[in-house]
Amino acid sequence: MRLGSIALTLIAWIILGGCGTSGRSTSNEAGIQIPTEGTWGVRMAESFMARQPESIEYPGTKQKWNYEQGVMYEALRQLHESTRDERYAAYIQHILDTFIQPDGSIKTYDYESFNIDLIPMGRALLFMHERTKQERYRVAADRLRTQLANHPRTNEGGFWHKKIYPYQMWLDGLYMGQPFYLRYALKAGDSAALEDIANQFVWMERHSRDEQSGLLYHAWDESKSQRWCDPATGKSKHFWSRAIGWYAMALVDVLDLYPVQHPRRQELVEIFRRLIPAVMSVREERSKTWYQVLDQGAREGNYLESSGTAMFVYAMAKGVRLELLDESYRGIAQESFDGMVKQFVTVDADGMVNLHDACQGAGLGGNPYRDGSYEYYISEKRRTNDLKAVGPFIMAAVELGF
Repeated sequence: MRLGSIALTLIAWIILGGCGTSGRSTSNEAGIQIPTEGTWGVRMAESFMARQPESIEYPGTKQKWNYEQGVMYEALRQLHESTRDERYAAYIQHILDTFIQPDGSIKTYDYESFNIDLIPMGRALLFMHERTKQERYRVAADRLRTQLANHPRTNEGGFWHKKIYPYQMWLDGLYMGQPFYLRYALKAGDSAALEDIANQFVWMERHSRDEQSGLLYHAWDESKSQRWCDPATGKSKHFWSRAIGWYAMALVDVLDLYPVQHPRRQELVEIFRRLIPAVMSVREERSKTWYQVLDQGAREGNYLESSGTAMFVYAMAKGVRLELLDESYRGIAQESFDGMVKQFVTVDADGMVNLHDACQGAGLGGNPYRDGSYEYYISEKRRTNDLKAVGPFIMAAVELGF
């Protein structure tokens, strides 16, 4: 179903008028109904859609095809699957349709950039093709798969993060590329891709893991030429919370679908089981949340950060459900979710839920040059209701039933 004028009127009524959520609601100044009771996942999603009914972008920014949409599409898809509330699927389609053209081309998508950040929205394309059978969604997904087929790689076969970052693998990139790659491969019967997907995780861990702490450095430069890396190992200098969070979420999302009998699956399970205890070793015990620079604790300038925390909670909760972790981790995830609400969440008088203290963005290299120092990571701006925190928060709430 293509959203025409009637459907747009309907979705506007749904988002702006009736929440369809059990429990009480209140109207804000714009007359938008926000639930004041119900799960945190529903309340956060309703607040997000009320703020951004027409685009998944920040105020004042130009709408473009980007990975933050992919995170929110996946969060709302999971919420739809959990609640069976069709409004969440309708919202996904509404936003997708501002990009996907009748011939399947994608507005603002730049194939030639070979940017792996442009891939994660592919999961929503596959979801929407399943729902509607419209070929334009499949054609768009095919285009993203073609990018992966031709994406530049390290000498052993790891995807570069972007063409402008040659010979570099970043933890972030595993979330950006692999969950879509796997979903597409399973639909296409592409068994060879399963080997490739497993290798991406194995190589990333091999090149970024710190043997002493078990934590993973943000990135690895095969050429060992970047100023941000160790000239002997190619590893970056610090353990950035969200980067490891991306990698942890990628692992559980891939393991959710990776065939149980496949001989490479156990390698991914073992990587996950090595990573989570390392993450737990640096949790801040008073708040039960995690710092921006994980191993630096209360060092001057460091702060408790919401996006990495939400990602870790989601990964642990889902890891328990998939029987990758001991059941005791569910209680750990629950107390960290509670800690996240206490540390980072506020609710306005009109019922709008806000999530604070998310790092707006952090990368390496580029212009101006980002050197990966401690000072760099703590100096990046913090943002309220950053989508990289809101999406994982919703997913964590869905997993925990909160």
